[in-house]
Amino acid sequence: MKSVSRIFNKKGLIVSCQALPDEPLFGGDTMAKMADAAVRSGAIGIRTNGADDIKAIKQKVKVPVIGLIKRDFPGSDIFITPTLDEVITIIAAGADVIALDVTDREGRLEAVQPLINYAHRHGIAVMADVSTFEEGVAAQQLGADFVGTTLSGYTLYSPQQEEPDLRLVRRLSAALEVPVIAEGRIWSPEDAAKAMQAGASYVVVGSSITRPQLIASRYVEALSGLAAK
Repeated sequence: MKSVSRIFNKKGLIVSCQALPDEPLFGGDTMAKMADAAVRSGAIGIRTNGADDIKAIKQKVKVPVIGLIKRDFPGSDIFITPTLDEVITIIAAGADVIALDVTDREGRLEAVQPLINYAHRHGIAVMADVSTFEEGVAAQQLGADFVGTTLSGYTLYSPQQEEPDLRLVRRLSAALEVPVIAEGRIWSPEDAAKAMQAGASYVVVGSSITRPQLIASRYVEALSGLAAK
């Protein structure tokens, strides 16, 4: 497998370019254009969802791409690259890194090991999306090449807060040997800087850059009381 230290040329910003089917930017080459804009601005990597967008973005930009597939299964909370089928699809699409849910739910810590092993056999690195310190430690032991704080706040037992989970970033960065990726609720350049100061090697930012409906809603909410006057 390609050395993790060589996947990204340097530390910095990874922009998440994703749109779900019910969102206005879904489809076409929109995410590839978003990725192009991000890279022109200095992003050192892209995170994206779905085979079509992985392929399109790989053709558009020259930076590493973290690929995932979000898929819902009835009765399950595991939706980020849940099975080997998604791993195989992501590899075929050309991603450099595969993002996997590595949370301690539904026996996931046991079920995810074959997925990590399969990715490694095909020369692809793995980013573990976790929600707690204990999950981050377990992810490293399972062989993950990167550990991301992506799912903090998305499990019932992780902190439910509006701001980034910098405490988790700090604890993981101090304890792990693999690079830590800060992700989740990073809404400003100041938040991103704090995450890197907390020890993250990379910072993933999505909604505040590439999801205009969420960006606009924050402005609307801030002005709502004033607009009524």
